[in-house]
Amino acid sequence: MMENSDCLFCKIVKGDIPSSKIYEDDDIFAFNDINPQAPTHILICPKKHIEKIASMDLEDTALIGKVIESAKKIAEDKQIEDYRLVFNNGSGAGQEVFHIHLHLLAGRPFAWPPG
Repeated sequence: MMENSDCLFCKIVKGDIPSSKIYEDDDIFAFNDINPQAPTHILICPKKHIEKIASMDLEDTALIGKVIESAKKIAEDKQIEDYRLVFNNGSGAGQEVFHIHLHLLAGRPFAWPPG
C-alpha cells in the first residue's frame, strides 16, 4: 500500500486513528463518516493514497472500479436499494480530505440538483 504519512485517511486505514469500519479487503477500506449528510453516510476509499480523481493514473482505473464495486456490495449487505454515490474532486467541489473516497449516502430522499 502506498500511503502519505500526513493523510487523515491513510492514518485511518492503518488503524492509527479509530473509525467505525464497515468493510475492508486487501485494497479497500470503508467507514462511517463522522459528519454524516444522510442517515447512512459511508466513505469508501482505496488503501493506496491517491490525492484526487484528477491526479490518478490510468493504472488506477481498475482500483476505482473496485471502490464502486465495494459500494455496491456494502449496499447489498445493508439491504439498501436506493442510494447516491459521490466523488468530489478538489476543494471547490467539496473535497476536504485529499485521498480519493466515494461517499455512499442513503436513508433519505435526494434531489437534483443537490441542495
